Amino acid sequence: MAEHALIYVTAPSREEALTLARALVQERLVACANVLPGITSVFWWEGAVQDEAEHAFLAKTRRDLVPRVVERVKALHSYTCPCVIALPIAEGNPAFLDWIGEETTPA
Repeated sequence: MAEHALIYVTAPSREEALTLARALVQERLVACANVLPGITSVFWWEGAVQDEAEHAFLAKTRRDLVPRVVERVKALHSYTCPCVIALPIAEGNPAFLDWIGEETTPA
C-alpha cells in the first residue's frame, strides 16, 4: 500500500475551499493543499442532473491520515454529502514525499 495519498475535495466557493484547506494544513492532517480556480461540476443529485460552479482543492497527506481527513472535511463542509476522495501516490520526488511525512507529524 502507498504511504502517501492525494485528497480531492470540491466546495461551493473559493472561500470555503480555502477555509477547508487551511484547517487541514493547520491541524497537520495534510502537508499542503492547492486550491484550483473555478470548475463546473455536472452530477446527479436528488433525482436530477445538476450543473454547478464549484472550486476544488488537492491536498497531500500520509495514507494513514486519510480517514481523519475525510471526517474533518465532513465536519467542516457546508454540503450534506461532500466530495472527498483519496488516491494513492504511487511514486514521486522522494524529498517531497519525505516532506509530506514531516509536515503531517505533530511537533
